Amino acid sequence: MKNNKEKRRQKLINLLVLFNVYKKDDKQLYEMTLARLEYEYSRYKLQNHPHGEFGSIQWV
Repeated sequence: MKNNKEKRRQKLINLLVLFNVYKKDDKQLYEMTLARLEYEYSRYKLQNHPHGEFGSIQWV
């Protein structure tokens, strides 16, 4: 189970690096907990989603 958590942490770190996120609140990504990494990833994913609020195609 610990191995699965470490794999999930590494995957989230890699995904955040794709968003050019290397540090958050003066902490390196590898220093963050799994829960914090999941929170940060979901936040960036929502902000940068192509179908977000601004600039998206809207049906009228």
